[in-house]
Amino acid sequence: MGTDKKEHIINTAIELFAVKGFEGTSIRDLAAAAGVNIAMINYYFGSKEKLFESMVEEKAAYTRIELTEIMSNTSLNAAGKIDRIVEGFVERLFRNRHFHRVIHQELMLGDRQAMQDMIVNILYPNSQLIKQILLDGIASGEFNKVDVELTVATLIGTINYLLQSKKFCLKILDETETYVPYEDEEFKTRVKTHLKAVLHIHLVHQPK
Repeated sequence: MGTDKKEHIINTAIELFAVKGFEGTSIRDLAAAAGVNIAMINYYFGSKEKLFESMVEEKAAYTRIELTEIMSNTSLNAAGKIDRIVEGFVERLFRNRHFHRVIHQELMLGDRQAMQDMIVNILYPNSQLIKQILLDGIASGEFNKVDVELTVATLIGTINYLLQSKKFCLKILDETETYVPYEDEEFKTRVKTHLKAVLHIHLVHQPK
């Protein structure tokens, strides 16, 4: 029961932070929206900052587990592992788009250095797992000798670019305001197919 309540508070916080920002959301706002008292939030997290940290840690941990499983899957070659990463990232980032918008807001617009450092330190190990999969593919001869850091940035950056502004996403897709691209399975498949194609050409295609 306690874990369910804690999860409920975290999910409520994600929704509020996405709309009002971290600074604009008070503990009182969180308590009211989650249907709990302030004491319960303080009991589980201690402060709004610690709640934010728990939120980031929880989401990053899910990704880390999935990446570790992909990395250790001996039935997949290097290209298969990259395909699996693309599938997982598109699914997860689209599903948790409010969370990723909150993270982006803090990293790009926030002025809280300690919080930015915390976010980077928690998320960094995940990017290193992707980097290692790329390095393993290069070492085995399956991948070209590419810039692995910028390849990771290409993967994550492309998806984040689509997530950060629904209005801009609608504009480049030539869609109306009623269209929700992140809930459209066809669009999700389109993003996966595009990223896989780009990465395969970049990683596997032998340059002339």
